[in-house]
Amino acid sequence: MVYLVGAGPGDPGLMTRRAVELIARADVILYDRLIPPGALDGARPGADLRYVGKQPGGHAMEQDEINALLVELGREGGAVVRLKGGDPFVFGRGGEEAQALAEAGVPFEVVPAVTAGVAAPAYAGIPVTHRDDASAVAFVTGHEDPEKAESALDWDALARFPGTLVLYMGIKNLPAIAQQLVTHGRGPDEPVAVVERGTLPGQRAVEGTLADIAERVAEAGVRPPAITLVGPVARLRQRLAWIERRPLFGRSVVVTRARAQASGLARRLEELGARVIEAPAIRIQPRPAAEVDPHVAEIEGYALVALTSPNGATLLMDAIERTGRDARALAGATVAAIGPATATQLRRRGIAPDIVPDEAVAEALVEALRDVDVEGRRVLVARASEARSVLPEALTERGARVDVVAFYDTVAEPLVGDSLAAAAEADYVTFTSSSTVRFFMDGIDGNFPGGARVVSIGPITSATAREHGLEVHVEADPHDIGGVIDALLNDAAR
Repeated sequence: MVYLVGAGPGDPGLMTRRAVELIARADVILYDRLIPPGALDGARPGADLRYVGKQPGGHAMEQDEINALLVELGREGGAVVRLKGGDPFVFGRGGEEAQALAEAGVPFEVVPAVTAGVAAPAYAGIPVTHRDDASAVAFVTGHEDPEKAESALDWDALARFPGTLVLYMGIKNLPAIAQQLVTHGRGPDEPVAVVERGTLPGQRAVEGTLADIAERVAEAGVRPPAITLVGPVARLRQRLAWIERRPLFGRSVVVTRARAQASGLARRLEELGARVIEAPAIRIQPRPAAEVDPHVAEIEGYALVALTSPNGATLLMDAIERTGRDARALAGATVAAIGPATATQLRRRGIAPDIVPDEAVAEALVEALRDVDVEGRRVLVARASEARSVLPEALTERGARVDVVAFYDTVAEPLVGDSLAAAAEADYVTFTSSSTVRFFMDGIDGNFPGGARVVSIGPITSATAREHGLEVHVEADPHDIGGVIDALLNDAAR
């Protein structure tokens, strides 16, 4: 089966549930240039991912070749997803691909999507229809096949159309489009809006009239992808624009957390309007079970179990389950979490920690444990292989028999070119641990983005940043991801 799947206009949140399901099942995915960021993250390991995108000045593959490849792959019997930006049947050439499949007798399914002609204006605060201003809408291509003998567009009919005109792919031809509409009777003072990168964090809109929109767009340097909207509804943007009111709209934020952990922070920042640049500087690598399981097998013998990170909490619980037990194995121990984020991770696995200091630093946990009797008793400290020795040393001084068990290593994640290029122009760089500072600075060879403000999760991370020559502009309080977001918001509002 071949699935012609629309990926939507750009915002990953606008992808349909069906599209996400099919991406996860596909054996082969042929994808375009304008699919949403992260659209392929859900593809199964081993899936064959092939880029067949088109862009001005060059195509990875011509349309006839794509059609033939779809037929060939469809005949091989696997699940083939043709992933297209926008809706496959709205200026997406999905109709041509469906024809090729039908003629070859290859079964196919079409998965519609939100089209940019509706979504981009909506994100710009412009309804394409309105009871007072537009009872009809026409979707028009602004870029016809240059090999056509003559235009298929009836400019006289479009000029007289009693509603909103939505033009796709028309930036290059905008001067001619505006002139044609005016020449055939549309008023030169007709409101027009051009929405660039609609639904994406870098979205912007240029407003004008048919008389001056081409000049305004040229002055603003608008580039594809962009949607042009002609009609009285365009002036509603002045009152209905909403995405620009998000507190981080127009700001770019680098997230250096490990990729597996970054998605929650990234999504929250995007919801606040930021353009997120994921540049994971670290990767969490669990230690072999043979190293940690012998300690976990004796978990009932520990009087105190202290966890110094959410990763440590997750991997400890994984090991407990791997050794055939569950949360009841910790019933006889005092469980201490270094901070709210670690405590939250424990609660997700059925453990309510007994001790959680307000500050997520080892010194605060040492102070919170001062009334816990540890003399002569066994204590397990679950942590990363490289971590500060403040907690185990303090407990040892009090007579505890401390086992420090490294559940994971924090290793460098190479920064890719696109992330580095985008990070170079960032407004903020967020650091959520000392290791993110060290590895990020190594990855950029110490060339920190000029003008970017540093956001640190807490004092230990801040100290590491300063050791690397960085000025810390913002420090979270409390020292967790929620605190990072709040601190960033407060700074951006100044």
